[in-house]
Amino acid sequence: MTLREEEYKRLVEEIRNCTKCRLHESRKNPVPGEGPLDARVMLVGEAPGRMEDRQGRPFVGRAGDLLNVLLAIAGVERRQVYITNIVKCRPPGNRDPKEDEIAACLPFLLRQIQLIRPQIIVSLGRHAGRTLFSLAGKRWPGIRKAHGKPVEVSIVGVRLTLYPTYHPAAALYKPELRSVLEEDFRELGGLIKSLGGEHRRGRSLLDYL
Repeated sequence: MTLREEEYKRLVEEIRNCTKCRLHESRKNPVPGEGPLDARVMLVGEAPGRMEDRQGRPFVGRAGDLLNVLLAIAGVERRQVYITNIVKCRPPGNRDPKEDEIAACLPFLLRQIQLIRPQIIVSLGRHAGRTLFSLAGKRWPGIRKAHGKPVEVSIVGVRLTLYPTYHPAAALYKPELRSVLEEDFRELGGLIKSLGGEHRRGRSLLDYL
């Protein structure tokens, strides 16, 4: 096991045992994330939902089904990308995460970014976009203006392209957004191709759960 893999193992255990905010009181399972540890592309959503809370995996409900379709439009497979959320535990009733809950969980996300060192981070939804723009020292213009527009940033010393788009769940409630998401993911596919080479593969956090 490499030093990076050992650090990931420690990180997963910390997330599983975390009690830093109120969300641990109602969760069934924390959801650290999954995907190759050397993925070029990281997707960051808002928070786990009901199905994610049950299974301990990100994006496994209806929004996850749509995300798989969108990834196919971008020309990548789910197993090639790393998927996580800003908040690792489900907020009760799927409410928006509170600011103190986001603040408590951010160190986990920052460590994930430092260890995976993705070349592209796709933020899914306004909460993820706003949080990641803030981490990059950028002003968040709102999801309507930001979606589909790549921004070159540095987060915890990692130079990467931040690519905001809508959360797949938004298209489940507003079907008119599906075509917008599909177009954003087509553009994402071009962005990924510009990286060149094959997608890197490695161990997943699932190996340690």
